Order: sequence, then C-alpha cells, then structure tokens
Amino acid sequence: MPDRTFLDWPFLEDRHRAAAAALEAWCAANLPVDHGDVDAACRGLVAALGAGGWLRHSAPESPDARLDVRMLCLVRETLARHDALADFAFAMQGLGMGAVSLFGTPGQREWLARTRAGRAIAGFALTEPASGSDVAATATLAEPVPGGWRLTGEKTWISNGGIADVYVVVARTGEAPGAKGLSAFVMPADVPGLRVAERLHVIAPHPLARLRLDGVVLPRDALIGQPGSGFRQAMAVLDHFRPSVGAAALGMARRALDEALARVAARRVAGQALAEMQMVQGHVADMALKIDAAALLVYRAAWAKDAGAARITREAAMAKLYATEAAQEVIDAAVQLFGGEGVRAGGVVEGLYREIRALRIYEGASDVQRLVIARAAQAEAAR
Repeated sequence: MPDRTFLDWPFLEDRHRAAAAALEAWCAANLPVDHGDVDAACRGLVAALGAGGWLRHSAPESPDARLDVRMLCLVRETLARHDALADFAFAMQGLGMGAVSLFGTPGQREWLARTRAGRAIAGFALTEPASGSDVAATATLAEPVPGGWRLTGEKTWISNGGIADVYVVVARTGEAPGAKGLSAFVMPADVPGLRVAERLHVIAPHPLARLRLDGVVLPRDALIGQPGSGFRQAMAVLDHFRPSVGAAALGMARRALDEALARVAARRVAGQALAEMQMVQGHVADMALKIDAAALLVYRAAWAKDAGAARITREAAMAKLYATEAAQEVIDAAVQLFGGEGVRAGGVVEGLYREIRALRIYEGASDVQRLVIARAAQAEAAR
C-alpha cells in the first residue's frame, strides 16, 4: 500500500484529497493498459481520461480560472504510479495546450473543449535539432503572408507527434534577436505542408516524431498573443508544468519502493527475509527519505504557484531536478533489491527503470535545472 500521509500536508486541501481518492479508484479499475500498440494505447488513454473527467485538470475551464498546479501534480503522481503511459497521455493534453490555456483567444480556446474532453490529442512543437535546451536558438521561420503566416522548418522529439490533432508550434517571427523574436501558433495537424518526417523510437515507447513544416500556411488568428511573445509564453507554460514532471517521477519512485518492500518481505536468503538484513534496511531507508524529500519540493513548488507567485522558476527547477534524479536512484535500488528478476523484461521495476530515464531530460535537462538554480541563488546574493 503506497504511503498516503503526504495528503495530510498543509500544501493540499480537502478537494485535492477527495480527488486523490477518486482517481485511485479509477486507476485501479482502468490501469495499466496494454502498451503493445503505443499509438492506440495513447488514443485510448486520452479518451478514457476524458470520459472519466480527469482531463479537466489539464487546463482551466475559462480564461478567468487558474490552472490548479497542485491538482496537476497529484493527478500525474497517481497516474505515473499505476501506468507511466497514462501519465504521459494526461500530461501532454495540458502541456500541448498550455500556451492556449494561459494566453489563447476565445477562438483558440475552442480547442480546449476538445482536449479537456479527450476528443482531440494535443502536442507542443518546441524542440528543434539544434535547439534542445536553448529555445532562443529556434530556427523554424514564420513569415507574414497575406491573411496569415507561412511556417518553414523542423521540429523534433515532439511528444504525440504523428497522433496529435493539434499542435502549439513556436517559430521565429524576427521582432528582435534571440528569444525576443519568437512567437507561438495554433497549428491543426491536418494543415497542408505539415508532415511526419520520422517516428522516433525510445527505450520506453511513447508517440514521438520529427516534424517537417514545408511552407505551412496558418491564418492570422493562429498567432497566440502578440508577435515576439512566444518565448515568454513557453517559459510560463514550463513554470506551470515543470513541477508536475517531478510529480510523475515521484509516482514512479513510490511504485518502485512498494514493489521493493513486497519483494524483500517475501524473498528469503540464508534462512531469513531480505527485509531483516540491515544493509537492505539501509537501502529502504534511503529510498523512503528521497521520496519524502522529493514530495516536499514538488508540492512546495505547486503550492507557491497556486498561492499566487508570479514566477516559480527556481522552485520548479528544484522540484524537477531533485525528484527526477532521486526517482532514478530509488528505482535503481529497487532493481538491485530484485536481483536478476529486476532486469527481466516485462517486470514492473524493469519498466520503471526504462520509463524514468527520459524525465531527467525533457522539459529541461538536469544540468539546465542546475544552471537555473545557481543563477537564482547568485542573483539573490547580489541584491
């Protein structure tokens, strides 16, 4: 039984606790799903999460409402503990439409009615071959044409690439050099000139693709906000969603600890249970400690945003960095405690071992988060 005491922490409210209990019951009845056909699995998960009402937490219902980041984290943690692909399906509905939910016009927000209901799949086309962590190096070009914009370039490592119905794409409109010359656009997946150049296969299968934009023409009202505001919008989206990456890692770590506790209680070596050996107890203690420390950082960051903080860049970076790194260590320890069974293909901890690795890279790699934290600390010291 996973630890639930964190639900009593003051970061959370009764509505969060009620939702956690309801989602736990939903997960027990619906997860995990068959990952054999990952595209079909994700389509089915989006539809099921929408039918269950859970995707309403991926974006606020109205422009006046705020995204509940604590709920976002709680949903991701719970889903990831049951099925990492379910967490992915949920998260991308929010991240893909993040700029629309935060900055979109009423017309653009019509997409949210579909993504929140699970009737459309969203994608966020930000990363490029030469601009992974360096968003300011984005090269995809958006040129004004009569009645709209023409986009040309390439995006890669795009989650839901190939199955999404709509993307938010960031391109260079050139108002200023670097980050100040970027803008974000709503791009339907069926627009002429957009093609899937390559499907990308990774150690933990997810729908990923490299996209080519060969003169994609979008109407003028596809622009989100003002020209040149794309970088600010992208960073605001990540400010909201980066703590939830830590929450997903936290869910995987909790599952690894649960699996390890059951294993060491049942496995006997030299006449005693593994759980009785002091070295094993030391590993269990370290795992539990890292999980609680990660949870504190994740829900501190989410609470700060929900409490009205304009920016939580430092707190979000700390939560994402520590929780993902700690989860990797917890899961590795679980594999070790399982011995040979820990690396058997198809086992729970083996699956977690593959799933956790990408979380230390996407939405800002661990070393990038270290830079963010260091610069915040230096700026504070210089005041």
